[in-house]
Amino acid sequence: MPRGLEAVAADEVEERFGARVRLHDVAPPGAVAFDFGGPLEELLALRTVLAVYLCRRYPVPRPKALLGHQHFRELLAQVNAVQRLMPPAAFRLLALSAAGAHTPVMERLKDELAAATGLAVASHEGDLQIRLRRPVDGRPGWDVLVRLTPRPLSARPWRVCHLEGGLNAAIAAAMVCLTRPRADDVIFNPGCGSGTLLVERLAVGPARRAIGCDTDPQALACARRNVEAAGVAAHVELYSWDARATPLPSASVDVICADLPFGHLVGSHEENVELYPALVDEAARVAKPGARAAFITHEVRLMEDVMAHHPIWELRHVVRVTQGGLHPRIFVAVRRCKSPVTQRDVHVPGPPPQSGRSAGE
Repeated sequence: MPRGLEAVAADEVEERFGARVRLHDVAPPGAVAFDFGGPLEELLALRTVLAVYLCRRYPVPRPKALLGHQHFRELLAQVNAVQRLMPPAAFRLLALSAAGAHTPVMERLKDELAAATGLAVASHEGDLQIRLRRPVDGRPGWDVLVRLTPRPLSARPWRVCHLEGGLNAAIAAAMVCLTRPRADDVIFNPGCGSGTLLVERLAVGPARRAIGCDTDPQALACARRNVEAAGVAAHVELYSWDARATPLPSASVDVICADLPFGHLVGSHEENVELYPALVDEAARVAKPGARAAFITHEVRLMEDVMAHHPIWELRHVVRVTQGGLHPRIFVAVRRCKSPVTQRDVHVPGPPPQSGRSAGE
């Protein structure tokens, strides 16, 4: 999972599986380690993690011993357990990563596993991912981890349309969790892009309304395709609005989630200096007293300054996320119950009919 979201993922694991799961005290950065007493298939429903691995510890002094008959048979059973989770043709290429992955011993181990499983050895990326490492708790032996799925869990099947710079689905799911979703929420996603936050929110459970807006027609078209593929189009409203000045009534929204442009792939720093205060002000206007918000951005200093001096948003905590060489922050805030926000009465279209698709722009 992205580093920084370990606590969110651990909460999801415990909430989903209850007494059937036991969290470990020690885990590598960016990971949650746990024992699970249920079918492996159930782990595929986790949403705040990038991937899930089946881990087994082998009491061997070095990887070469895994080629011995007993240990290799156990290793093959571990791999076969993962293969059985998917259709027969789901796994085609086997990849093994470890310190010294290109040593003769590791090359032989890859070849033996490929021959026993009927898979080809991947030259780069493989869909059956196997990792070898020393135990992070410092105990003797070697841990072997096998990824449960050919692709990361964060590569959602509903994502049929991609936009450059789009939010990772696992991070979006974590942002949703940080806003403590409820079934009667009215959710607003300003600058909705390809719809990731809206889809991930509705994957958690129903909401009274789920509203997204963007000024880019291409983004809105992409979002419509994704919400349709996710099967939630009838519950999502998409509009061509400027996030700095929407027709939403004042104090009408329970939750605001936004992936703010940060000037790397979308927008520029100079534009953001004007955009961020205006967008955060508008979010405060439409938010009900006590409304929850989660904003993610790489423009950390700018957002820190905006939130530190804002009279309406109370910043509860900031989560530092590390993924792919980037270090965005999630700013989690609550709207204060009293503020000098000026109320203004405006009209906004109601939810789409039950039989309809996503609302028009």
